[in-house]
Amino acid sequence: MKTKLLAIAFLFTVSVQAQEINIIPKPSKLETQTGNFTVTANTPIVLAGTGLETSARFLNDYLQKFYGFQLKVSKGSSAKNAIVLGYEKMNHPIPGAYKMHVNSKGVQIAGDGATGTFYGVQSLIQLFPTEKAHTFSLPFVAIEDKPRFAYRGMHLDVGRHFFDAAYVKKFIDFIAMHKMNTFHWHLTEDQGWRIEIKKYPKLTQVGAVRNGTIIGHHPGKGNDNTKVGGYYTQEQIKDIVKYANDRFITIVPEIELPGHASAAIAAYPQLSCFPDEPTKHAPRVTWSGDSTGKQVQQSWGIYPDVFCPSEYTFTFIEGVMDEVISLFPGKFIHIGGDECPKESWKRSAFCQQLIKDKNLKDEHGLQSYFIQRVEKYLNSKGRQIIGWDEILEGGLAPNATVMSWRGEKGGIEAAKQKHNVIMTPTGWVYFDYAQSKKEDSLVIGGYLPVQKVYGYEPIPKELAKEEEKYVLGAQANVWTEYMATPSKLEYMIFPRMTALSEVLWSPKETRDWSDFEKRLQSQIKRYKQWGVSYSNAYQDPANK
Repeated sequence: MKTKLLAIAFLFTVSVQAQEINIIPKPSKLETQTGNFTVTANTPIVLAGTGLETSARFLNDYLQKFYGFQLKVSKGSSAKNAIVLGYEKMNHPIPGAYKMHVNSKGVQIAGDGATGTFYGVQSLIQLFPTEKAHTFSLPFVAIEDKPRFAYRGMHLDVGRHFFDAAYVKKFIDFIAMHKMNTFHWHLTEDQGWRIEIKKYPKLTQVGAVRNGTIIGHHPGKGNDNTKVGGYYTQEQIKDIVKYANDRFITIVPEIELPGHASAAIAAYPQLSCFPDEPTKHAPRVTWSGDSTGKQVQQSWGIYPDVFCPSEYTFTFIEGVMDEVISLFPGKFIHIGGDECPKESWKRSAFCQQLIKDKNLKDEHGLQSYFIQRVEKYLNSKGRQIIGWDEILEGGLAPNATVMSWRGEKGGIEAAKQKHNVIMTPTGWVYFDYAQSKKEDSLVIGGYLPVQKVYGYEPIPKELAKEEEKYVLGAQANVWTEYMATPSKLEYMIFPRMTALSEVLWSPKETRDWSDFEKRLQSQIKRYKQWGVSYSNAYQDPANK
């Protein structure tokens, strides 16, 4: 009798385990039921509405890539033993809500719009096995889900190290599969200009190439003496924008100004307050190649040669922005605004006279003048600016959205001034920081374990209830000074990106590290299925 009871208990345990569902980000409401629905190569995808083709295509592409087959797609109002994609009206102010049912009739996914249906597909994919199979047994489940924040972003710096168009698409897929909706594309830097601007061809002819790169941590242990470059043509950008749009992702391009401008100045020296002065590189840095004239920087850091606030510069910026606007249909253009040293402006007679003429307080006021002039131009074109929190210095531009990176102070200040805010503080979401206390790879420094990312709360407690609405959401930043390859980049973002996705999507009150860590085991199997690298530092007792 005891043996029979043990056998029954074992069968019950297996049954319960088979019903475990490990979706990340965690759905708002999830109920499991007894039973399974089997998906085979003969299971159709039925589109019960218009505008759902992109979701079906994404699902089929995923099936083809990881399981070796696709499903037939047809249109109709309903079907048995099918994956039905449709719509259902839901009262949620942020796009992306959906419902999903898996039962004896099949799979039914209904979004509040095409975005919601797409996110339902992402949850469905997480019910699939993590090894290659041609038949899937999906547990019966009922899900009601919706996003918490409107802005759920990932940033990628391609200025320090260039990642080709094919890999950018892969990065966008990572964003989509985590139910994130914004790709902040950092396209210009001191070390490389990465976007083709037809009006200013030298930006890519000259500014996209550097003669070498430091070896090791700044200031480096030498130089690799290897010329390296890369940029995206406008046709490539159009293709990537469409690719992102098909995944309900908005791209926010960043054209850095007035600082971090060495690559642009190398191409057009008149953008500098001192066009005849050679580029200064950082002390103790080993330089490769020509050191005369203006050069693209070969090491990381902050450099004093910044844009001069002259009419020549503003004409240049407006010409660049005109082409950027034509390529990116989103509302926001990121204009940087961070880490702009004022030394050149202080010793420039032109800048000092401009400060007097414009009745500005000082060089910080001059930066505010610079930012506001660019903002006014972009506003006239129907766009709005985002800037790093330094744009608060000297007075905030009227319609600007602030990205708070130097902690949360800038975001708090901006929200209290009734400006929209995106939280991206270094201590919680800078994915160039180490994941282990004894990091075994080259990183910029700092320590940011996945547990801390998961514990981040984007709405600061210092904000009053009526001020919380100005926090649009948050994003993680991926600065690539020490990420030269896709495998290193992936190692740095996974599993921290997965943790952040739940912070931005799921209800705050449902967050629980032990529960997340359990579900993360399934996601790690999926990383392996995707063929991406990842860090398991969080499993090391030394990091707990």
